[in-house]
Amino acid sequence: MTLSRIIAASLFAVLAVTTSIRAEEPAAPPTNPLDVIPDKAPFNIPYGAPIALKRAQSVAEAAFAEATKHGWPLNIAVVDSGGNLVTFLHMDNSQLASIAVSEHKARASVMYRRPTKAFEDAIQKGNNYVVTLDGVIGSRGGIPLIEDGKIIGAVGCSGGTGSQDEAACAVAAATIK
Repeated sequence: MTLSRIIAASLFAVLAVTTSIRAEEPAAPPTNPLDVIPDKAPFNIPYGAPIALKRAQSVAEAAFAEATKHGWPLNIAVVDSGGNLVTFLHMDNSQLASIAVSEHKARASVMYRRPTKAFEDAIQKGNNYVVTLDGVIGSRGGIPLIEDGKIIGAVGCSGGTGSQDEAACAVAAATIK
């Protein structure tokens, strides 16, 4: 046997032993939190029948009252469980750009079945993949409307700070029981 064949055979034997040792080692836990596989899907709230116009108007009026109480000029949108605009309020002196933003917040909230604050939090934690998802808005102020454990719509507010928008939406969402 030549020296090169002996070296090759020795390397093959070492490789085989180290591979079998590695195969027996337990897998290391994921280091990236996104690699963790949860037992249940998060935000897995079923969709329900779409919110009716009178109810949507009540929700919008609750947000309007909260915003008025604090002097926050907001735009308020309520969408149904399919993401379709049901009612909208444009408060005097609210910024024009927030018309579309309030609708976007409501639509993103219902389509992804979660408050838009979840997207804001994810982006702030460095999970920038979130911005690649269609229809996402990384700003709080969109909250699903849940009745009997089902999403019937969502409310979105824009025109104040994110926390003001969210506070008005929270009051509005609380009217659904």
